[in-house]
Parts: sequence; C-alpha cells; structure tokens
Amino acid sequence: MDTYKVILYLNNSLLFICAVTGLIRYKSFKNTEKWYAYYIIFLFLIEAVVKLCLYVFNLRDVNFVFPFYVAGELLLLGVLYIRKLNMSVYWYIPVVLLAALLFTDSQMLTSDVKKVISNIVVICFAGYALLTEIKNSKINGRFIIADSFIFLYYALSVFLFFLLRQLSDLGKEEANMIWSINNILSSFLYISMIYTFLRLKK
Repeated sequence: MDTYKVILYLNNSLLFICAVTGLIRYKSFKNTEKWYAYYIIFLFLIEAVVKLCLYVFNLRDVNFVFPFYVAGELLLLGVLYIRKLNMSVYWYIPVVLLAALLFTDSQMLTSDVKKVISNIVVICFAGYALLTEIKNSKINGRFIIADSFIFLYYALSVFLFFLLRQLSDLGKEEANMIWSINNILSSFLYISMIYTFLRLKK
C-alpha cells in the first residue's frame, strides 16, 4: 500500500472516530456548539456516500456528490459562526444564497472555483471568531483549538488549490503528494475536534 493510500485511510478513520465521538458527547454540547457535531457528521456522511458509490455500486463518476458537499459545508459552518458570534439574522441571507449558488450547476463557476469561494468565506468566519475569542476573555473559548484548525485547514487548502492550478502539468505521484498534504491537514482538524469533544463538560 503506497503512502497516499495509507494517509487517506488514516484520514477516513479519524473522520469516523470524530463523528462517533461527536455523537457520544452530544449531550455535553451547548446549543451553538452542536453545529460542530453536525458539520463533522455531515462530512462523514458525504465520505460514506462517495465510498458506497465507488466500491458498492461501482460508479466511476461521483462528481454529482460535490455540489451537496460544498454547499452543505458552507451552510453548516456559516450557520455555526453566525450563531456563535451572535451576528444579525440577516447574515443568514447571503450565506443561504451563496450556498444555493454553489449547489446549482453553472457554467460560470467550475467545481474548483466553487470550493475556493466556499473556503474563503469559511476562512473569514473562522478568522473573525478567533479574533473575537482572543480579544474577549469573557467569551467561552471551549472550541478555540477547533476554530484554529478550521481556519488553518481551509486557508492552506486554498493555497494548495492555487498550487495545483499553477502546476497543471504535475504527474500522478506529485499530485498525490499534494493531496496527501491536504489529507494530513484535515487529519489534524479531526484530531483537534476529537480532543475538543472529549474534554467538554456540561
């Protein structure tokens, strides 16, 4: 088994553990914090659907899952941070509209561009949440580690996307190396979530 497959297997295993931990510790979450669990469970379900399509139904093209993934991810994290930061309910409008745009099939926006737009919005929300938590000591920072890794993962994912675009003539081995870096980053995100979930108290 090559390194890329090992990292991918580890990443998927951590995602599964993270989703299960979120379910087990669900009663320890405050209302706003439950959206972290929803987010992780959503990612796990998307990954499970992809695996079923590939290995059970033997589908070669699973691109139809992507709109659900990118729109759902943005919607869940958008709602999470709007609620967490006590932002105006009017912020739901642009988030929902943008998620709907990313969900629709448009020739104007490729899948890669949709993912970058979604990531940039998440980076802004997570970055603002981190600044607020750091500046205001009265805010409960139970998820500050998770927010830090969300910010880091989505920021570096955008960087890796532009790197792949610039190096369009990469061979399979080099592309796998870059995707392995992305999987390692997401693995650290899942570890931070597992750690946060386990240390929560009611």
